[in-house]
Amino acid sequence: MADVILVAASGLAREVLAVIRSVGHDRVIGFLDDDESKWGKMLSDLPILGGIGAAEGFSGAQLLLCTGKGAHRESIARRLGALGYRDDDYATVVHESVEVPPTCSVGRGSILLAGVVLTTEVTVARHVVAMPHVTLTHDNVIGSFVTLCAGTTLGGGVTVGERAYLGMSSSVREGVHIGADAMLGMGAVLTRDMPSAETWYGVPARPDFATSEIPR
Repeated sequence: MADVILVAASGLAREVLAVIRSVGHDRVIGFLDDDESKWGKMLSDLPILGGIGAAEGFSGAQLLLCTGKGAHRESIARRLGALGYRDDDYATVVHESVEVPPTCSVGRGSILLAGVVLTTEVTVARHVVAMPHVTLTHDNVIGSFVTLCAGTTLGGGVTVGERAYLGMSSSVREGVHIGADAMLGMGAVLTRDMPSAETWYGVPARPDFATSEIPR
């Protein structure tokens, strides 16, 4: 049984805690969070042990990044990397309802919550978060620090760039490429390639030009 520390005292962290406790293979000993007002308090009957830098005081414990946005997870991973933390220092959490076939791979630090489906030849990179009932079909490639919100469905051969965020119940047509740092809106239906660092929404999904239409 390994000791695990959840980084970020968040709703996602509470969900992850429930999964780890249900499986029973590891033991969560507390949370780290940079919000000083939380230090010394309890969350889900476990202590908030201090800021992220306090990880140095818990050598031997595995970490799990529990912030919702991929860019935040990447930033924290860089900070921890400067403290000497490497891929093997991170836990990976897969809900007991999730089957990972032999042809699929899940990177270190990733979180797959209840009802996630991986069919065949699916590649999930490092520090990916897949919320409940995400469906990943054949030949999907999910980049590091991607966030897939609840109910997201990807057709076959979809690739998702690093730090992209796919909103709740969004759908992506087969063979589509989503660029790094892209954000797809809740309920959107993406039928064509989506460039990096853009926000699209709607059915079918289109670029969000709202900011350019605001009177100046």
